[in-house]
Amino acid sequence: MTTASKITLARIALVPVFAVFVAKYGLSVAAGAPMEPWRWTAVGLFTLAAASDGIDGWVARRFNQRSKFGAFIDPLADKFLLITAIVFLSAFPWGRDDWRIPVWFAWLVILRDTLIVIGIVLVKRTARNVHYQPRWTGKVCTVTQMIAIGWVMLKIRLLPPVYPCVLAAVFTVWSGYHYFQEARRQMLASG
Repeated sequence: MTTASKITLARIALVPVFAVFVAKYGLSVAAGAPMEPWRWTAVGLFTLAAASDGIDGWVARRFNQRSKFGAFIDPLADKFLLITAIVFLSAFPWGRDDWRIPVWFAWLVILRDTLIVIGIVLVKRTARNVHYQPRWTGKVCTVTQMIAIGWVMLKIRLLPPVYPCVLAAVFTVWSGYHYFQEARRQMLASG
């Protein structure tokens, strides 16, 4: 197993620990006694996990450690981190006035990613080969979802969390549409 893949697996291992601290902090907020060290631990774990995504990619390219396993596990680790953060930050309040990610946004992200997985399975069955190139909408989708997560965790009081979530929702739907179009194209091309 390559060093890059080990970094990716470490990222996956951090996710449940991050989720525990999100829940613990949310419960302390709900009880009226926010434990700020728990919040900052969750922020630190999320930051470390997110940064490890860039590190494992750099290690894989720099030391020629690209592998089929790495290509498979890296996007799964990313999704695991993002979906866990979005779901847990919608389930637990992180401040007064119900400061959290809206539940509708969590459902939208889960629905999009579920439909993408179904699409990949259908393309695999029909075309036998799945070819997806990263698109700018997918990258912007990920960035805007990260911004929404950070907005809640860092308690940026400029605007309520619904605003960055609406922006992220636009790109979530848009990138999902591009995945749908690409799956359709590949299935039609295969006959």
